[in-house]
Amino acid sequence: MPKTYRIAVIPGDHIGPEVIGAGLTVLHALEDRGVCCFQFETFPWGAGHFLETGRAAPEDVAERLRPFDAIYFGAHGRPGEVPDRISSRQLMHPIRKGLDLYVNLRPARLWPGVQSPLKDPGEIDLVVVRENTEGEYSGIGGQLHVGTANELAILSTVVTRRGAERLMRFAFDLARKRRKYVHCVTKSNALALVMQLWDDTFCRVAADYPDVRTSQSHVDAMSMYVITRPATFDVVVATNLMGDIVSDEAAAVTGSIGLAASANLDPERRGPSLFEPIHGSAPDIAGKGVANPLATIGAAALMLDWLGEAEAAQRVQHAIEAVLSDGRVRTPDLGGSASTDDMTRAVIGCLGE
Repeated sequence: MPKTYRIAVIPGDHIGPEVIGAGLTVLHALEDRGVCCFQFETFPWGAGHFLETGRAAPEDVAERLRPFDAIYFGAHGRPGEVPDRISSRQLMHPIRKGLDLYVNLRPARLWPGVQSPLKDPGEIDLVVVRENTEGEYSGIGGQLHVGTANELAILSTVVTRRGAERLMRFAFDLARKRRKYVHCVTKSNALALVMQLWDDTFCRVAADYPDVRTSQSHVDAMSMYVITRPATFDVVVATNLMGDIVSDEAAAVTGSIGLAASANLDPERRGPSLFEPIHGSAPDIAGKGVANPLATIGAAALMLDWLGEAEAAQRVQHAIEAVLSDGRVRTPDLGGSASTDDMTRAVIGCLGE
């Protein structure tokens, strides 16, 4: 009998429930094929929950999720109704920090059949390994004299040797399974104190991996390199904010952010890891049934792989590749007119028996 996994499902806001519904349909299709089994429990958290209850999620959100094998997340945010910082600070950040999901893994691949906005992109296949619990999103700071001409806001960037080293070792270990190349993103010419520690840690870790090639650039240069030569990168390691920006840029040059899946990982496996698309809640297309579900389905493949279901993960990845290579089913972000359901059915049709 296949193993049964307990999955916490957080659909979230706007297109979140739509794309999560598509992902769950694919996972149920795997169940029907006898590949693996799931026990899902859905939680209503997000900006909409804040409007109803005054909180985006319970204060003990991390502890409520700890018993699960994995967390499957849609998207959060209702711009214009709830400030984005509220759902981030009451939902996503407490989960990442409370469960110590210190690796944010963001693959960026130019799939066969997908058109890049770049004239000559080459074969893009990189992974951004983003620090996920400290850095520029530390949350340490405050405001003074709010509403006056002397209003002041301070937010501290936090880099610790432990936090940087554990992330970088994950990146180097990953590179050894890929093309043995790690590029480090920094900004130590301007952020001299915190990024000097980041750079020094990178050099110390790199010395333990003599078989892995390394390079380094400031984040402003890296933003140009992702556009001018994205195919030259393999594994990219970056702080929280810098990794966030670079990975979104990488998603854009690979054809659509609607294809970009991500994983929030605790490599020590002390609790569940979280899997999600990176595209946000997209209120402009919510309810129209045209959101591209492939990022969320791809996140399900990352989840399956993390759970040890490598064959199931490969079947989902191969199905995504087959649909994109075929080219007949395209959601609007890819230049077509297919619906979310059309794309989901196409993926299931390529899963095989």
